[in-house]
Amino acid sequence: MAEPHRGPISAPPRIDGLDQGIIEALQANGRESFRAIASRLGVSEATVRARYARLCGEDILQVVGVTNPLGLGFEQALVGVKTAGSPEPVADEIASWIEADYVVVTAGQYDLVVEVVATDRRELLEVTNRMRALEGVVSTETFLYLQMVKQLYDWGTRVGEEH
Repeated sequence: MAEPHRGPISAPPRIDGLDQGIIEALQANGRESFRAIASRLGVSEATVRARYARLCGEDILQVVGVTNPLGLGFEQALVGVKTAGSPEPVADEIASWIEADYVVVTAGQYDLVVEVVATDRRELLEVTNRMRALEGVVSTETFLYLQMVKQLYDWGTRVGEEH
C-alpha cells in the first residue's frame, strides 16, 4: 500500500534567493505570469518555469485559490485530539478524509490538531464522531469557527528575518 500524502515531513530542502523571489511573487499574486516574475527577478521565463516545477515537486510550493469556507456557507472547526500511544496512525487515517484539510502532530495538550470543513453541523457531528471512534483516540475537543477574522498565506520565506 502506498504511503498517504502528508506533505513535507522531513527536513526542508534548501532554497536560494531566486526560489525565495518566485515564492514571494506567487504569494503576493498566484496568477502572476512566469514572464513577469522572470523580468522582475532578472532571469529567463524558462528558469522560473523550471524552478516552479521543482518547488512544487518537492512539496515546498502549492498555488491554489484560497476560499473562506464560512463565507461559502460551510461549517469549519479545529479539533484537538488526544491519543493513546503514537499519534501517527490516527493522523494518517484522518488525513485521508476529505473533510480534513489540515492535520498536524503537535506537542502540548493535544497530540493532533485537525481542521475540518463540513457542509453543515450534522456532517460536522458525524466527522467528530468518526474521530472519537478511531482506535487510539482517547478524547477530542472541538472548536467551532464562528467568524474568520484573518487568514493569510503571504509570510514569505525568511522566517525570523527582517524584510
